[in-house]
Amino acid sequence: MDKVVATALEAVADVPDGASLAVGGFGLSGVPNVLVQALYERGVTALSVVSNNCGAMESGLAVLLSAGRIARVTGSYIGANKEFARQYLAGELEVEMIPQGTLAERLRAGGAGIPAFYTPAGVGTQVADGGLPWRYDGEGGVALASPRKEVREFDGVEYVLEHAIRTDFALVRAAKGDRHGNLVFHRSARNFNPLSAMAGRITVAEVEELVEPGAIDPDAVHVPGIFVQRVVALTAEQAADKMIERRTVSAPAAKGTVDR
Repeated sequence: MDKVVATALEAVADVPDGASLAVGGFGLSGVPNVLVQALYERGVTALSVVSNNCGAMESGLAVLLSAGRIARVTGSYIGANKEFARQYLAGELEVEMIPQGTLAERLRAGGAGIPAFYTPAGVGTQVADGGLPWRYDGEGGVALASPRKEVREFDGVEYVLEHAIRTDFALVRAAKGDRHGNLVFHRSARNFNPLSAMAGRITVAEVEELVEPGAIDPDAVHVPGIFVQRVVALTAEQAADKMIERRTVSAPAAKGTVDR
């Protein structure tokens, strides 16, 4: 039952070229940076990644993306990642864009053993009708487009059929974990991490604090250990290494005034 692995490199040692990965995180919050870096150091390539976004500020999945190690991305957001956009438009990267809530539910459904579900999100758009560019030809044309999806009516409302997502591996980051693989996430870092953990056939968690079994109140567990196969304890330095994507501060109040 002790799922602790000594190093991140050992934890991802069996991830092969061409593997599919569900990766937790949202922007820079809750990203398993240490595990991603271990994949980079191993030289793994041709990866199919399922994640909300593909890294930011040259961290997280952006490390693999910039090195040309990712072949396909299933996600919801390109954002300010210029290299992501460049590779997509140049035809170097296949990208399946999905409504954010649908992506979350596809991951959760995969972990729950539900093969597919109906949702109103995307009905009447190219999400359901097909034609979204998955891959460009590098000259402005579409080399591969999304297929049409089944649409069915329930009680007078149309819904589109979406299939669950299961991946070979999942990489997540938790604030706390025990040796049995039970995980707790901190606030916004919870984001896609529990869903990714559920979707992976082999889930690897890097944890900022490793505790002994029984130290986590069962009611506080966000992901039970049944979904987690390997745990890597971060060093204090690794746990504290957290970047801020957009630092926003207010101007100081003028002298003699009260800042309300």
